Amino acid sequence: MDELPVVVVGAGPAGLSAAANLLERGLRPVVLEAGSRAGAAVAEWNYVRLFSQWSELVDPAARRLLEPTGWSAPRGYPTGGEWVANYLEPLSKELSEHVRYDARVVGVARRGRDRVVDAGRATEPLTVHVRTPHGEERITARAVIDASGTWGTPNPLGGDGLPAIGEEAAADRIAYRVPDLDQELDRYAGKRIAVAGSGHSALTALVVLAELAEEHPGTHVTWLLRRGAVGDVFGGGEADQLPARGALGLRAKAAARAGAVRVVTGFRTAVVERHGERLVLESEDGHRLEPVDEVVVLTGFRPDLSFLSELRLELDPVLQAPVRLAPLIDPNVHSCGTVYPHGANELRHPEPGVYLVGMKSYGRAPTFLTLTGYEQVRSVVAEIAGDHESAGRVELTLPETGVCGGSGVFDAEPSSGGCCGGSRVVDLTLSAQQQ
Repeated sequence: MDELPVVVVGAGPAGLSAAANLLERGLRPVVLEAGSRAGAAVAEWNYVRLFSQWSELVDPAARRLLEPTGWSAPRGYPTGGEWVANYLEPLSKELSEHVRYDARVVGVARRGRDRVVDAGRATEPLTVHVRTPHGEERITARAVIDASGTWGTPNPLGGDGLPAIGEEAAADRIAYRVPDLDQELDRYAGKRIAVAGSGHSALTALVVLAELAEEHPGTHVTWLLRRGAVGDVFGGGEADQLPARGALGLRAKAAARAGAVRVVTGFRTAVVERHGERLVLESEDGHRLEPVDEVVVLTGFRPDLSFLSELRLELDPVLQAPVRLAPLIDPNVHSCGTVYPHGANELRHPEPGVYLVGMKSYGRAPTFLTLTGYEQVRSVVAEIAGDHESAGRVELTLPETGVCGGSGVFDAEPSSGGCCGGSRVVDLTLSAQQQ
């Protein structure tokens, strides 16, 4: 099978990194991108500024491929659009003969065998089923690196992991990304807005909307937290080794101190009701919010595993991440925000030659760093190439978040008020000052 290509799913940062590493190892990549351009998913949040600087956003193998062309990495902290224009697109041009666009992977299997058949799984190649504008085709591969990410499958507003009653019917009033005020000012200015979520995207949205409220009176922001207390939601601040990530939390905290945001803790949305042009959200415990004009849902993402259904994957039942990786990233038990670098050993599956890398490897876990994906890819490609010594090495030191919690802190319930607590409105000005 050595003459067959390695199929890479996705032409985002991890996928193009995989292609660069494969070429450097003398292997032939075929990158299949469902979108019409490199970094298609990143381009959808082009207006958001990253908290990683350029030196942390360029893969070493990609740098070695690009620099002979006269390319050099800019300085500072790019937006998603700048990352695409100044890195992903130049890299894709250097890899152009290996990248196909408008090529959606709809299935991966062992040739001639469904997942039930034992015989030949270590000797038969993989088949990748692809849908293109010209029809369907199959590509035979020695290995498959799935770097398709999770951007296309955001978690719903519903507190039980499924859409709340009425959520889909109210889709015109619900967004699942950080507002782009350059394009959507009229949608949010002067409106009542509910923001659901507690990660970095939610903090970014709170900062953006708090600034909007200063400029446009009548703009009101309510922050919905499923956890029972504000706790360490603002992050590590000055203790964070990624300064821009820490600064984001500090800016969100400052917005709270200014009284621009009202927070409701312990709120797990069960129902979305239409009241004229507004929406009323109701929690699992029956708490109803006053009507809002818009809802911004930033509750994380989940992997699309549908096209991998005929492969023998070993996934954690909680996170849907590889079982050896899951204990390192599980927010229910992982004490600190730091994840140890990892590679092929943690990402392997019972199905030979199949790896999930990048954001998709994290399943439903949060706080993925691009640097982590590049180290994953380096190790996985070394493993595919037969360089097991290099695959087993750790060649990366990740920055600390400055946040330590403990089991349950990420989704803790209020400490009083019944077995499961309940929804509470918190004076966020006071809560922020006490952090």
